[in-house]
Amino acid sequence: KERRYTFTKMAANTNSKEDGEHKARVKDASRESRLSFRNFAEHQMRREFKEKAIDKCRPSIQAFGKCAEETGLSVVWKCRHLNKELNACMAIHNSKEAFEKHKTDNVEELDRRTIRSKS
Repeated sequence: KERRYTFTKMAANTNSKEDGEHKARVKDASRESRLSFRNFAEHQMRREFKEKAIDKCRPSIQAFGKCAEETGLSVVWKCRHLNKELNACMAIHNSKEAFEKHKTDNVEELDRRTIRSKS
């Protein structure tokens, strides 16, 4: 029993050192991507794109919200068609494909924001 405890204790010390080094590497990699000016500019562009999608789908959002407010707990069943409508609208206007197209259409804007952020 004592021998087993010693082995476990030694393994725990080794793992904690390796875990610490691994965590430091992951943290550095994560920090690098967070500090990237390009990622920051893309994130801003993505937020603006999402806001535009919400504006385009606002009638669906309001209709679903009104239905949910009036129905209460049975919203899942009674407002299902409005929820599907809302999800379909957002899928069209807020999809990854639509954002990629938006990015390619606005490469100059993305580059301008990236360059401006660096200075």
